[in-house]
Amino acid sequence: MPIIELVILLACLVLLSNVLSHYLVAIPVSLIQVGLGLGVALLLNVQVKLQTDWFMLVFIAPMLYNDGRQFPKQELWELRGAIFANAIVLVFITTILGGFLIHVLIPTIPIAVAIALAAILSPTDPVAVQSISEGVKLPKEVLHLVSGESLINDASGLIGFKYALAAAVTGTFVLGKAVGDFFYISLVGLAVGLALMTIIQLIRDVLRREGINDTVFNVVLQILTPFAIYFVAEEWFHASGVVAVVAAGVLEHIQNSHEAEDAPELRLVTEKVWNVIVYLLNGIVFLILGIELPVATQSTIQGSHTNTFHAIFDVLIVWAILLLIRVAWTYVYMLFGWLKDRQKARPSVRIATLSGLSGVRGAITMAGVFTIPTVIATGEAFPERALVLFIAAGVIIVSLVAAAGILPLMAAQSMSFMTRGSSIDSDDTIIGPTDDEDEDDGRPRQVTYKQARIYILQLAVRNIEEHRRAENQRAAYDLILDQQFQIRRLEVASQTADELAPMFSDEMQLRLVALQGEREAVKAMIAAHETSKIAGQAYLRRIDHRERRLEQLNRHHGLPTLRSLRAMLSRGMQGLRVWLAPADSDKLRADQLEIQRVASKAAIKSLSGYLKQANVDEQQIDRQALYHLIVHYRNRIESAKPDHSLSRADYEKQLRALRIKSLGAERAGVQHLLESGQINLRTASQLRQFINYSENLLMLNDIDSDED
Repeated sequence: MPIIELVILLACLVLLSNVLSHYLVAIPVSLIQVGLGLGVALLLNVQVKLQTDWFMLVFIAPMLYNDGRQFPKQELWELRGAIFANAIVLVFITTILGGFLIHVLIPTIPIAVAIALAAILSPTDPVAVQSISEGVKLPKEVLHLVSGESLINDASGLIGFKYALAAAVTGTFVLGKAVGDFFYISLVGLAVGLALMTIIQLIRDVLRREGINDTVFNVVLQILTPFAIYFVAEEWFHASGVVAVVAAGVLEHIQNSHEAEDAPELRLVTEKVWNVIVYLLNGIVFLILGIELPVATQSTIQGSHTNTFHAIFDVLIVWAILLLIRVAWTYVYMLFGWLKDRQKARPSVRIATLSGLSGVRGAITMAGVFTIPTVIATGEAFPERALVLFIAAGVIIVSLVAAAGILPLMAAQSMSFMTRGSSIDSDDTIIGPTDDEDEDDGRPRQVTYKQARIYILQLAVRNIEEHRRAENQRAAYDLILDQQFQIRRLEVASQTADELAPMFSDEMQLRLVALQGEREAVKAMIAAHETSKIAGQAYLRRIDHRERRLEQLNRHHGLPTLRSLRAMLSRGMQGLRVWLAPADSDKLRADQLEIQRVASKAAIKSLSGYLKQANVDEQQIDRQALYHLIVHYRNRIESAKPDHSLSRADYEKQLRALRIKSLGAERAGVQHLLESGQINLRTASQLRQFINYSENLLMLNDIDSDED
């Protein structure tokens, strides 16, 4: 397949995988991507010809640079010793001890190859570790440790893998030369990364002072930075490009505080662009893993010296070795911390096991293992390359499956987790302590991002109601209805099925009551000859369609059905016939608007009468559903008024004025939540950013209307 078509196919599959992950919450998106890659490999016979140099440059360099940019500075400084010990000592132990155990338990893998395999399996996915660790409530020290070291162990693991791989290829190993080369490639790579990043920062500052501060130019410059640094470190200095890009990313993160104040737009655009890049690169790596699975499994299955089931057993052995090493290390770390300070959490096998299971292997492992050559220096085939690929891919999949399947059981809660490149959406995360933690420390209960959004939208609706007048009612109700739709979507997305059941039940009953009120009013108009029979019957058919639609939604939980699609098509054709009707079209449209106005008033009156019934407990009715429905009918009343005095320009002006006031109420709501301790600074920043985007869009539309 040509490279352009392959890239487009892989990008489309990345998008498809994240759509599927929205519905298959329990399955990590990386596993879905592996499955899709396997599917296209088997069905479409897609193959990817990988080359070590460009694969490392295209995939490793930008992802590690971005990890460095996201490095938690405070945790790095507070736990610098432990984090670097984990990232270097633990990787060293995993590489040597794990490689030795792999060679002992799987003798067909040479010791150098086993060490290389253990080294490339030592890095953990930082995003997966962070999300899992927060979900299972690890102690703060352990959380910072495992999340911090996961950002650094990529570099140390890849260096160990590179040197072990060189030993496996050449067949020679000299300890003194190995130590010297290790320090050279590490220290020189560190120096090159810091020096080049400093030079690039100086160039950017000079260009900014010269007035070259175009956002797109600067974003492109930042995107090219990791590729340039990696290339220079590897090709010019023969040092570690991995260490160079990590060091450059950390330095860029430390020095970018002034940029946020001097060029906030650049900072925001850069973050979004990097999100897109990592999103695609990480997804493509796992798709390639799925595509390469048939190659690895075919060689292993067809090999006469390796039984397939034995190979699968080898995968479980290697994963268990890595898990035990990580669990033991975490337990020892907690034990030493508890011996030094008895106020810290006592060492726990359960917490150590949770920490070990959170060590999900990800894109870096897969990207590295693809660089294993097919032949060694003597021209012979690389020993057990197919089995090594099979084991590496299997350990990645097993670590993902184990984290998704075992961790929720140990944590006693359902839990999803992200990996690098997952859809970056913090809407579903709970920011802050749980109810139990609130009772312990007396702090106010913090809310999720979606709950905070609902709160500020309700404030916006309240503000619009306060500024609603007779002359701007149409604009006010249009805006309130739009806000109400947003609130309802957020409520549905942020609540469980059990919590949604009474809300849906109330809304269903209220809508049926309102539709019955509309039907009786229209029939009365037809009987009194207050409207034409054609217009009245057409409106009654629409009421029947809406009732059937409600019944279908109740039975199918909101999924569209063929009957609902036919109903939509029927309404569309009916509207088209009205507009194409020759002589009586104006009269017919006027009758329909009058029916809409009268029927909507009758619906509100019917709702009011329903709430006054003795067998209806008004306090138990979902007030939000009732308010949403009343606003809907008031909006229909306003839109049906034959008001020709208000021009489109005046309507847009009223709409903008109300929207500006509501945005002010939203900002005040964010500040209130922040000051009361119900959200943290990060959530407040996300909410304010959303408000700023809305305001910018409002101003952009205003500019467009002025130009027209």
